[in-house]
Amino acid sequence: MRRAPTGAEHCLWYHLRNRQLAGFKFRRQHRVGPYICDFACLDGNLVVEIDGSQHGQQVEYDRRRDAFLFDRGFHVLRFTNVEALHQTDDVLAAIYAFLTKP
Repeated sequence: MRRAPTGAEHCLWYHLRNRQLAGFKFRRQHRVGPYICDFACLDGNLVVEIDGSQHGQQVEYDRRRDAFLFDRGFHVLRFTNVEALHQTDDVLAAIYAFLTKP
């Protein structure tokens, strides 16, 4: 996935890389235990996942994965491919709001 990200991941990465979002550093395709996270902000304890249509059929897997990440101190924000591609500003606003909340 790192060499061939989805269009939605590419779009979001364009805005998250190089500390463009309020100076927060994001990592792409970051490993946490046995899982690879689409994007991770270690300073903000945040994982951002961009979900394609297959996630509707793997609800239990996603629940276990989110619980694993939560147990390691991460909060998970999930967005659909459509949101990342067509509502990018809203997605970035949600990420920013999480990272800057008191």
